[in-house]
Amino acid sequence: MKSRTAVLALGLTQIIGYGTLYYSFSVLAPAMAREFGLSTEWIFGALSVSLLVGGLCAPWVGGWIDRRGAGRVMTIGSLTAAAALTACALAESTTTLVLGLIAIQIASTLVQYSASFTLLVQLNPTKAQRSITYLTLMAGFSSTLFWPFTTALHTRLDWHQVYLLFALMHLFICLPVHGWLMVQTRAISDRRAPLDQAPRSTAAVAGVVDGAARPRAFALMLVGFAIQSFVTSTFLVHMLPMLTGLGLAKASVLVASVFGPAQVLSRFTNMTFGGRLSQRTLAIIASGFLPLATAILLATAPSLAGAFAFAIVFGLSSGLSSIVQGTLPLELFGSEGYGKRLGRLTSVRLVVSSAAPFAFALMTERFGYPISLSLIAVLSTFAVLAFLAIGGPARPGVETPRAE
Repeated sequence: MKSRTAVLALGLTQIIGYGTLYYSFSVLAPAMAREFGLSTEWIFGALSVSLLVGGLCAPWVGGWIDRRGAGRVMTIGSLTAAAALTACALAESTTTLVLGLIAIQIASTLVQYSASFTLLVQLNPTKAQRSITYLTLMAGFSSTLFWPFTTALHTRLDWHQVYLLFALMHLFICLPVHGWLMVQTRAISDRRAPLDQAPRSTAAVAGVVDGAARPRAFALMLVGFAIQSFVTSTFLVHMLPMLTGLGLAKASVLVASVFGPAQVLSRFTNMTFGGRLSQRTLAIIASGFLPLATAILLATAPSLAGAFAFAIVFGLSSGLSSIVQGTLPLELFGSEGYGKRLGRLTSVRLVVSSAAPFAFALMTERFGYPISLSLIAVLSTFAVLAFLAIGGPARPGVETPRAE
């Protein structure tokens, strides 16, 4: 099977996966809160708890993917996602609603980026970096499509019915696609390895970091991505109230709307020109955009032009980060054990992301937006330093096939 075919198939399921399991929640949450007599803050707190549980499950899921193959895990994930959405839709109490939200985030770890990136690595390690770039370009349209799509559905259906419809999408679209990918990857692995081994490739990629230096490099990578996730999650959740608090109330929605297109632009630019740079260099650039974006906002508020510049630079950072979170571990450490390694990375990112909005809310309540954003700018600079400290090639490493 060609990598391009797998990317197109995964692009469809990633758009549906992120749209139904993540982006739709912000549209439906107010209705959930009203029905159960809860505050919107309480509902989003439940989302944070579910993200935390999903993050804690991610390393285990990553190891399972390495042992059993990403195609099989994603197929099971489609069934799990359909069941979780149905359970949430049928919730009749606060407890069952929270359990349903937790189940949705556990299902997310089975079908979203970590699993799909690993599937591309298992299919063809030597072309995986390019394939991941194409995939994130396609999946970047998920929020652009599903925010208005969910809103339109919600004008005709209640949130229970919307979630039931989304469950059907996982059963009748994502499940067949993931099942087909499972068959394809199993056929490839059967030709390449004994039947009692996990899917392996005859063209495995060796990482550029030597064995003795790997623990330090991995720790620095975790720190860099954890800081990125903290800042990105903070801005995504607090974008509108933050801009309003800085005197941009009337333009806040308009300014925030350029974030999505900026993400896609950064991914397209990387797809076109990024082959000349190593993934570590791209990680440094992506993390460098965060303190730059924060500094622009601080220096120009309440200027509308400055706010637009902030949203664009932040979108560029987010778009690049989503790529290098999959490609940097492959470049540094190779394709062996990639799924487990990415699972550990995803776990740290999700745990940090679940705490970031609450932490920033406390910061702004105590110090106000200018001081809080200054602290964010300083914190995000440490992500740049972490990626710089990893070391490694200034140019893309050569992906040399290695016999198994």
